[in-house]
Amino acid sequence: MTSSIPEFVERVRQASGRKQPLRIRGGGTKDFYGARLEGAVLETRGYAGMVEYEPTELIATARAGTSLRDLEAALAANNQMLAFEPPHFGPDSTFGGCIASGFSGPRRAYAGSARDFVLGVRMLNSEGEDLRFGGQVMKNVAGYDLSRLMTGSFGTLGLLLEISVKVLPRPEIEQTLLFRMSEAQAIETVNRWAGQPFPFSATCFLDGILHVRLSGSSPGVEAAKRRLGGEPLADGPAFWRSLRDQSHPFFRREMPLWRLSVKSSSPPLEFGPTLIEWGGAVRWVSANIDPDRANEAAVRCSGHATLFRALEKPDGIQRLSPEVLALHKKLKKALDPNGIFGPGRLHPEF
Repeated sequence: MTSSIPEFVERVRQASGRKQPLRIRGGGTKDFYGARLEGAVLETRGYAGMVEYEPTELIATARAGTSLRDLEAALAANNQMLAFEPPHFGPDSTFGGCIASGFSGPRRAYAGSARDFVLGVRMLNSEGEDLRFGGQVMKNVAGYDLSRLMTGSFGTLGLLLEISVKVLPRPEIEQTLLFRMSEAQAIETVNRWAGQPFPFSATCFLDGILHVRLSGSSPGVEAAKRRLGGEPLADGPAFWRSLRDQSHPFFRREMPLWRLSVKSSSPPLEFGPTLIEWGGAVRWVSANIDPDRANEAAVRCSGHATLFRALEKPDGIQRLSPEVLALHKKLKKALDPNGIFGPGRLHPEF
């Protein structure tokens, strides 16, 4: 079933006039994330397709309902990629959901986040106004950069219609190396290596093994392999896909999954089974942890804690300081004054 912008406009205006909540939904692959899922579902998958793609300019613009798989296949045909390596979490993942979630995969620490690659968006606000922000060049932003603000908002600020992103060439070659060491040794090692000119594109520590992915030209990757040593992993791409999409057994435990974003050199947190990504900056913990304890530990390490997956829908997923909470409330009020978009999904107060 196809959808049109006039249909979206009418649906949003009706909901706003009645102050009835709407839940924007693409493929539903991220329904697990957040607290409440309230409101009538507003499907975006019917609004799909490439709007513009210029491989020589490294720019792609697509509609929100476009299959993420289809978009990545079109880029791969031109030896290009979404450099932030977005998680799919299932075959129905959409481009709009990819940007609305703001999630990035293993390459994020070395290439940049989803937000870094968004050039512009077309969106509807809660009044049904068809708005455009940003453009198709990296420096085409004047005033408030709402295109990047929409990235990671989970549809709580408006309805994404179309998104323009910067794409990058795929690396000539990739190789994954394994090193056996302790958690503390892995943290020290990746932070020490970070100051050296190695072509890293991902790191992961799990169960006593540090995984390091090298990406780039054949001479550069081969030179790095000789300097680093380590044991080659036969099917590196499969491992990183399992990490990206959280299909690895670590993520399939019947336990809450916490995501702690911390200073990369922070020592082991000792909460339970832990997977470390992004050069030590992200600690995934699969365990029952008291939210206060998780938040306090993250703050001590100059970061924050998020309840990424829960066995039951939680009241909230992240503790915000009073100052940050006040800012979020102001943004929500300014962009969605009637509170129709995804109320309570990210914060219980709005």
